[in-house]
Formats: sequence, C-alpha cells, structure tokens
Amino acid sequence: MTERRSLFGVELDPLTMDETVRRCLGAVRDGRQLEIGVVNAAKLVNMRRDPRLARAVAGCDLVLADGQAVVWAGRILRAPLPERVAGIDLFLRLLAEAEAAGISVYFLGARQEVLEEMLRRVAERFPGLEVAGSRNGYFDDSEQEAVAGAIARSGARMLFLGMTSPKKEIFTAAYGARTGARVVHGVGGSFDILAGVTRRAPESWQRRGLEWLYRALQEPRRLGRRYLTTNAAFLLMTAREFIRLTPSPAPANRRH
Repeated sequence: MTERRSLFGVELDPLTMDETVRRCLGAVRDGRQLEIGVVNAAKLVNMRRDPRLARAVAGCDLVLADGQAVVWAGRILRAPLPERVAGIDLFLRLLAEAEAAGISVYFLGARQEVLEEMLRRVAERFPGLEVAGSRNGYFDDSEQEAVAGAIARSGARMLFLGMTSPKKEIFTAAYGARTGARVVHGVGGSFDILAGVTRRAPESWQRRGLEWLYRALQEPRRLGRRYLTTNAAFLLMTAREFIRLTPSPAPANRRH
C-alpha cells in the first residue's frame, strides 16, 4: 500500500491514473466498497470553512488530486503526488473498463434534461455499457435514504454522482454503503460536460493549471468571483504552509 501524503492536513493518495483504475477494478472483483474523493484548490479551501465537507472527504477510501494546482502545491510542500487524476478522466476510464468487463453502472445527478442527453451520448460512446439505472440530482435530504435504496435495488457495481460539493460528499458519507455499489465516484460537473452543456478546457490549458479560468470565461457571472477568491485563498494557504515548513536559519556565531 502506498503511503499517503499529507497536504494542508488532508491525507491524499499518491496514485497515477492507471493505479487508481486498477484499485477500482480490484474493489469490484473482491466485493469491497471503494469510495473516491477528489480535491482541487477550491475544495481544499472550502474544506477549511465547512467541517462537514472536510469530514466527508476524510472518510473516503481514496483521496486524489483532481486539480493541477494541488499537484504543484504538493511538490512545493514536500508532499509529492505523481500526477493529476482528474475526476472526469477517471470517470471516462471507468466507463470504458465497465463496458469491457460487463460491470453495471448507475448515474445520479444533474438536471433531468442534462441527464437524459448525457445518457444518450454515453450510449453512443459506450454502446456495450450496462446502465443499471439513473436519477437526476434534485432531491431533498429527506429523500436520500430512498434514493440510496433505489440504487441498491438496481444492482449497480459502480455509482457516479454528478452533483456539486458538498452535497455529493455528504450523500456518499451518509449513504454510500447503503447503495451497495463497489465503486462510488463523485464526478461533479462531468455530466454537464458529457452532455455538451459546458465545454472542457483544451489540454494545453489543463497542463498550465488554467482549467478554472476556462470555466470562469464560460460562466463569468456565476464562477468568476468564486474562482478568484478561492484561488487567492489557496495561494495564501500554500505560502503560509511553505513558510511554516521552511527551517529558520541558524543564528550566526558572534565573535567576542
């Protein structure tokens, strides 16, 4: 087992994409539940402000660096992570593996019309994929247990949650085991991307850690201010941690 890396008090798994996929397939094969948490700069900032979110992420079996900024911070703060494991890329890899291995999946999240369009496109892209069921992400907290029960009855081995934080983390922490799914992966806005509602940043932007800017340019009113404030807070967090970890220079010996 690879030793975890501690970053801002959060324990992360230093895994590559391939290693993560192997862990997921192993969980399905062995009948173990594997709850996946992914963190980017914004979520690490919000975890400091929201104890429920922090507890939910800490309770995940795997916690992965979804954002390039997290990988860079890990290098600076002596908690190296091998690469970014983006939630949407892991989502697509797992769909391909599920199709090849005959593993059933369940999709939970997004608006009903977005979910339906995503299902249509997923069926075109992965025609052999066994979809055990789906449901939109608009339900009250009082309905969470019933939603988890419906997923359990579907027999799905992999559950993908296209819901925002902290709703998806809190649902997973409370009812992930109840769903019976072996792999539980919160994929955030990936349903919108697969449905064509929003566009994903080109790879060149992703490599430079500018995926947040690409998204903000698409929805400046909704996301612009949020990303600027959380990114500034993340830079400040990183700077403070770097200063904390940097040893003070030894005092020079005075000559008498």
